[in-house]
Amino acid sequence: MTNSDIIIIGGGAAGAVAGITAARMGRSVIIFEKNERIGRKLRITGKGRCNVTNNCTNEELMNNVPVNPRFLYSAFSGFNSQDVIDFFEQLGVPLKTERGNRVFPVSDNAQDVVDALEKELKKLGARVINCRVTKILVDDGVCTGVIAGGKEYNSQSVLIATGGKSYPNTGSTGDGYKLAESVGHTITPIYPSLVPLVSVEKYCSEMMGLSLRNVAVKLYDGEKLIYNEQGEMLFTHFGVSGPLILSASSHIRKMERGRYKIKIDLKPALDMKQLDMRIQRDFSENQNRDFINAIRKLLPAKLIPIAVRLSGIPAEQKVNVITKEQRKAFAELIKAFPITIADFRPIDEAIITSGGVSVKEINPKTMESKLVSGLYFAGEVIDVDAYTGGFNLQIAFSTAYSAGLNM
Repeated sequence: MTNSDIIIIGGGAAGAVAGITAARMGRSVIIFEKNERIGRKLRITGKGRCNVTNNCTNEELMNNVPVNPRFLYSAFSGFNSQDVIDFFEQLGVPLKTERGNRVFPVSDNAQDVVDALEKELKKLGARVINCRVTKILVDDGVCTGVIAGGKEYNSQSVLIATGGKSYPNTGSTGDGYKLAESVGHTITPIYPSLVPLVSVEKYCSEMMGLSLRNVAVKLYDGEKLIYNEQGEMLFTHFGVSGPLILSASSHIRKMERGRYKIKIDLKPALDMKQLDMRIQRDFSENQNRDFINAIRKLLPAKLIPIAVRLSGIPAEQKVNVITKEQRKAFAELIKAFPITIADFRPIDEAIITSGGVSVKEINPKTMESKLVSGLYFAGEVIDVDAYTGGFNLQIAFSTAYSAGLNM
């Protein structure tokens, strides 16, 4: 039997920061990490550059959390994005703020973030043991330790910081959900979030590789508009992807084929009247040309044959005989290009997992379980998730700091 003040299950973003926070308070810390090294998922975030946070106010942080934002109010107040920036710069990782207030290491190398965390844990005397925790030990409603690798380890506090189920090859295989459930916690339904979407229509695959910039994407649940944002997206062999689509996916609660629809405004800078005038101008410059050849300046080449097909105007029709009604319907198509959602892509392609340990069973000020005293949670294992842009790592760090402090 081995004793330690604090046991942390999972050496990812949340586990490492909680370990450092607790060790700085003079606590002895053991981190169980089933991979050979900590921070495996951290090393691939932000396309290997590691978008550590978003340089914004606490109110903006909350606005970028579509699932249970109020639960995070105390955690964000205790450890905000500026605190994250200071934390890493003090560990010797200089940071920079880029477009959309995204914060990256100056080196553009996620490995620097992981190395800094490893070095600090070592300096503080925290032990990292490479094995899987199979059981949480609870005695009369109090957490007393864990069983890992067949051995018993006792401690005053245990933190579950195992991540979700996305990127399973990095070690996020849902262990934390099973452990939490085994001691009585409720796990809300688990599904992918920040994930590409599969379309019903086959025409997306015809436009595979086409990237659209400065478009507006609206997501509808039936008739109800549930997401509306401007930015970039991408057509793929299965449907749609890119930043706008990933963010839209986090608003889909119950995936049913055909229930959710996307409408893309291909010309958000123009209202209907301005767009109609623009189309008329293109038509007058190409009066004797076929419709399909008269809109080359209006739309990307890969999109033109699909738009022509959906417009119902014959491709060879001369533009000088296109009626006002046909032209208006074509403008409406450009303002609301339709895509019907069939499904999420698989969870192992998701950036994060939605769902997790119910926030109703966790004290938001301390991250301690309301059911088992001495058991804590941090990061993605909790039922909170945010948009892309550094917000999910901010959640991991804020909840980890809160747990580390209170353990």
